[in-house]
Amino acid sequence: MGQGKIPAHDNGQPGIVRAALFGLCPQCGQRTLFDGVIKFSATCSGCGLNIQRFNVGDGPAAFVTLIIGALTVGLAIWLDAAVRPPFWVHALIWIPFTTAAVLWGLRVAKAGLLVSEYRNRAGEAGSNEIVDDPS
Repeated sequence: MGQGKIPAHDNGQPGIVRAALFGLCPQCGQRTLFDGVIKFSATCSGCGLNIQRFNVGDGPAAFVTLIIGALTVGLAIWLDAAVRPPFWVHALIWIPFTTAAVLWGLRVAKAGLLVSEYRNRAGEAGSNEIVDDPS
């Protein structure tokens, strides 16, 4: 099989949830999907999969931010109604919580979508790149 091509079978590959949670390459299962907190690597250093050819887009960013925002507001209202802490306590709790939750959520959502694209052999519309393995 050539470097960076999608195999015809799924043996030995991580599941979507496991790959998304741990940043695993969808082809070989090594922790090489990310090059930063939420930035994908160009290629997998283990198997050579070209990660840049997958287009995750901005969908996960909007979706995750809205969900985390709604969760944070709900929890902040509940805490305020239950305990009535000073404003600085809210700031001390919710700013780090929101930041960490959005970054973690983006990482998981982007990885999950990329692994899903890999498994479904999705490609860019109008591209000439061969996604399916001809063998």
